[in-house]
Amino acid sequence: MGGQLMDGESTSDQASKAAEGPVAVAEPVAEVYAGPSAQLGSRNTVVLLAFTAATNLADGVTKIALPLLATRASASPAQVAAVSLSLSLPWLLTALHVGVLVDRVDRRRLLWGANALRLLALGVLIEVAAAGGVTIAVLCAAGAGLGIAEVIALTSAAALIPALTPPEGRERANAWITGAETVCNEFCGPFVGGLLLAAGTTVALGTTWVSYLLASFILILLVGRFRAVRETATGTGEAAAPESVNQQIAGGLRYLWRNLLLRTMALILTVLCACWGAWLALMPLFATDVMHLDSRQYGTVLSALGIGGLVGALVVTRINRFFGRRWVMFADLIGTFAMMAVPAVTTSLWAVTAAAFAGGMGGTLWAVNSRTMGQHIVRGGMLGRYNAVSRLFSWGAMPIGAGVMGLLAEWVGLRLAFAVFAVSVAVTILPFLRVLTHTTLNEVFAEERA
Repeated sequence: MGGQLMDGESTSDQASKAAEGPVAVAEPVAEVYAGPSAQLGSRNTVVLLAFTAATNLADGVTKIALPLLATRASASPAQVAAVSLSLSLPWLLTALHVGVLVDRVDRRRLLWGANALRLLALGVLIEVAAAGGVTIAVLCAAGAGLGIAEVIALTSAAALIPALTPPEGRERANAWITGAETVCNEFCGPFVGGLLLAAGTTVALGTTWVSYLLASFILILLVGRFRAVRETATGTGEAAAPESVNQQIAGGLRYLWRNLLLRTMALILTVLCACWGAWLALMPLFATDVMHLDSRQYGTVLSALGIGGLVGALVVTRINRFFGRRWVMFADLIGTFAMMAVPAVTTSLWAVTAAAFAGGMGGTLWAVNSRTMGQHIVRGGMLGRYNAVSRLFSWGAMPIGAGVMGLLAEWVGLRLAFAVFAVSVAVTILPFLRVLTHTTLNEVFAEERA
């Protein structure tokens, strides 16, 4: 293949095209790996599914266990919130650098390294808890370690899917893995965590530690290539000089921004995730003060969000074939709009619950299809950075949305605040329809149909 890219264009050809318009990709990256067979792809999908289920179940336990332990260590709301923040803040602080690491290093080893960090953080916490010395500082340190490990694990696993599964199997793999994330992280993990904490802190943390250990052994069963293969050239036949970390981060940002389709999806996802952050932040207050719900009824609303996500994972492949990916992804805009607009106009429990179900289902439909599209568009040497930048947009938007929602609720009231976010979703409809056309999506998935 020499100095040629997969699409048959030389490096110098691509460089010249990069100067012509915003859709070109500046960094020449070559994918020289043909990929696994369908049989091996199915095996790898099952392995990644088992790994995802085990680690997300453990993540769900830690996300409820650490804040609960914090309430025992301190009565300060700020200190308890700091423990929860330590689990999510690494996405904002480390995602871009982790993306570079994923594009440089064996990705399965990174998954092992992430689990080793989890085992170390929990091991220290178990020792401290057994000695009765749990403090907010210890919990924040453990949360930061677990948060960094989560960034590494999710970014590495997402970059492995296109290398370990054939194009025709990626949609199924993404659907299964997204479903496992929803069920284990949002449902089973917190539920199991509550039961384990009732049995004792050491039991809860020890069981979680074992889950991470077992997940590490599962990775041995993966078959394929785990390191990105990249070919770069200067256009003169000489090898390009190695890039620094900052240069590679900038390259990842440019890659997403110069591709019209990827950029549009990222910006729309930023708005949608801001709405999710706003809904999750304000719904508890809205449910109790405006809707006057008891804890059981509020649990029904939250359960609808998660059940919708699970249903989306189960049906996404079928409805993609029936309606087409464009309209299936468009359903997320409708679902998120409903999730924000319905509380602005009614306090009906069933209406708000149905809107939450639609939002949860739409979120999974978007996640599966956008991940699959990214894996078809982005070549292996850029996948780590692309996934990191994409998740930075989405995860970073959630706390921003929560903060803006709080300010709006103070200024204009709860219902009008929901309405403002509903309008923000409506604004994304036009760019979605203009950019995510049937022709564009057919070009993206031409390889899958070949």
